Amino acid sequence: MQDDKPRQGGARSASRLGAIQALYQMEMNSETAGEVIPEFLKYRLGSIIEDEQYNEADNDFFQDIVRGVEERQEEIDPLLSSALSEDWTLDRIESVIRAILRAGTYELLGRPDVPTKVIINEYVDLAKAFFEDSKPGFVNGILDRLAGKLRS
Repeated sequence: MQDDKPRQGGARSASRLGAIQALYQMEMNSETAGEVIPEFLKYRLGSIIEDEQYNEADNDFFQDIVRGVEERQEEIDPLLSSALSEDWTLDRIESVIRAILRAGTYELLGRPDVPTKVIINEYVDLAKAFFEDSKPGFVNGILDRLAGKLRS
């Protein structure tokens, strides 16, 4: 039986979830933000997926994250690589975690209006939604390390 209530979390949380999914799709299918954003706006954000109603997303915020990661990826990826231990490379990280880290790093860089604690907590919660192992702690450690470098 379907519950008609939207899932918990605000419009920005829904935007972040959609952005992670869009970034994953972009990487897996070699697509651009310009290709995936219209699909997500029309068919996915705020929709019923697998019998669950999702909150309406902040479409502008969603687009900003997806486009921001795409436009600043040459800046984001070296930052992420610098936050990893020496025996890890960005390519070695699972693709959903890579999408989470890229989106979180973009927000740390490009969204000074969003508090650091909010960014880290939101992306750790997203990692928890996808993984039940140590990956949420990994996301927390990397974003916290980057926040120390990028925000005072």
